[in-house]
Amino acid sequence: MSTQYDAILQVGERLRSYRLGKGLTPEQVAKETGISRAAIYRYESGQPIRVDALGKIADLLDVSLTSLFGVGSEYITSALTFFERMKQIEDTAEQISVLFGPVSYLLTTQQFDAILGQVLNESVPEGATDRENLETEVRKIVETLRERKATFQKRRPNIVSLVSSAELEQFALSGFVGKQGITGPELDERKAIARGEIENIIRLLEEQPIGVQIGVVEDSTPGSSFQIFRNGNKAQVAVSPFRLGSFPNIRIGVATITSAQESIQLHQQVTEQLWKNSLKGVEAVNRLKKILQ
Repeated sequence: MSTQYDAILQVGERLRSYRLGKGLTPEQVAKETGISRAAIYRYESGQPIRVDALGKIADLLDVSLTSLFGVGSEYITSALTFFERMKQIEDTAEQISVLFGPVSYLLTTQQFDAILGQVLNESVPEGATDRENLETEVRKIVETLRERKATFQKRRPNIVSLVSSAELEQFALSGFVGKQGITGPELDERKAIARGEIENIIRLLEEQPIGVQIGVVEDSTPGSSFQIFRNGNKAQVAVSPFRLGSFPNIRIGVATITSAQESIQLHQQVTEQLWKNSLKGVEAVNRLKKILQ
């Protein structure tokens, strides 16, 4: 059971996530709220926070107090905030169930990481009014994602990853691109990177590393991605519109994070149904090899 100390610590974690999502430094928050910079750092590290101070910060970050306290659901419109929250939750998760197309980021290769920032920048239209700020945000998103992966590889929680054969087939055909119009040798390179990720899934299926389970789904999959995190008797589910594969989305949509039992149970039922009907082991390997052919 979560203690009151844990609850206070998590408020600090959420404060940091929402601050990053707004592109603010602790110094800027201090200046805008009249709260000392040292206090902002203390609050984000999990120290007790005064209610009046929390209200001022919540108003500045445009987030509800219920979201900061983790009461009910968190609603997140910033991809950076969302991925920062994922990192924080994964720091203590013992088991992760993932439906996040076309592949789970936590199981991707270094080649995926190497070009991810470029692909995310490509996904932003040239005429976007906030493009300059988004380039900075993309850099922070990539840094946060790499920190997530490093933590996962160090801790090695159990992970159940469901991947869609249809999405993987499209990934192989289009390549790892952020926009239409990429051609020639560059497109060939992007297709090779996409194929490399599928080959990596095949390798994981064949080697069966401890704690990694992969199911290849032939059935229709939900339009939004989700992850279920479990730590003892605690569980949370995160539903996300943000995508990191071909034609990614890091700009538009509302993600939710909740510990509501009904939401967890319903998403668990979907996971179990997809897992039951998915291809595993040799069958999954053969299906993915067919895609590559």
